[in-house]
Amino acid sequence: MKRLPANLVIGAVLVGLVVCTAALSLVWTPYDHTMLDIRNKLAPASPEHWLGTDQLGRDVLSQLMAAARNSVAVALTAVFIGGTTGVALGLVASAVGGIVEELVMRLADISFAFPALLFAIMLAAVFGPSLTVAVVAIAFINIPVFARVARASANQIWTREYVFAARAAGMGRFVISRDHIIPNIAAPVIVQATIEFAIAILAEAALSYLGLGAQPPSPSWGRMLSEAQTLMYLAPQLAIYPGLCIVIAVLGFSLLGDGLRDITDPRLARER
Repeated sequence: MKRLPANLVIGAVLVGLVVCTAALSLVWTPYDHTMLDIRNKLAPASPEHWLGTDQLGRDVLSQLMAAARNSVAVALTAVFIGGTTGVALGLVASAVGGIVEELVMRLADISFAFPALLFAIMLAAVFGPSLTVAVVAIAFINIPVFARVARASANQIWTREYVFAARAAGMGRFVISRDHIIPNIAAPVIVQATIEFAIAILAEAALSYLGLGAQPPSPSWGRMLSEAQTLMYLAPQLAIYPGLCIVIAVLGFSLLGDGLRDITDPRLARER
């Protein structure tokens, strides 16, 4: 029995830790993450507050757990919206070809000129900053990525003999895409989705750090970093804890995606 790649195992453990923390926060946190206790502000770690309290007396561990829930929810929603839209566009471009394919790919190229930060600033100026703005901005930058992956993978499948046989049997392009193309491009799309999860979590933290994502009292690792920057000398742990959470989440999803790529790519499998 072949051993699983180390990066896959480590990534799965880290992702499991983040996801389990986010799930646990739905039903339990040590304290209400919005509860203020000014008398105990900036308290050090203790049996009552395992990671201490912040400048408003809020329990840091409770905030980190609730922020994990928000980060996972934003990443999941944004990657799902961007992934489904992008894959659909990539499949249409590959199936139809010609001017439709060129149009879809050129629109994807144009969308790369609008980074998530710039797009989020535009949306925030119109609708106000919120988690919804962060989700839409991150989903938008995911669409062209998934469109390119789906189109490139689908183009390879369209040249296979069984696809030619299906076309000769009178099957339409939609039916072929549903029955043959989608199952065969699932692996690279899933790998890309895992990698995009890491990027989405980092993007959400960056947007929240700039005040364009989660708004008080909704917790966010990025906003916790922003609030802690004026207390670096007084309470550096307030910046260290959310920073470590971001590193663990991004590293976990990145290693998981890299490990999935290793076991789904036949060339890399042969090299092992």
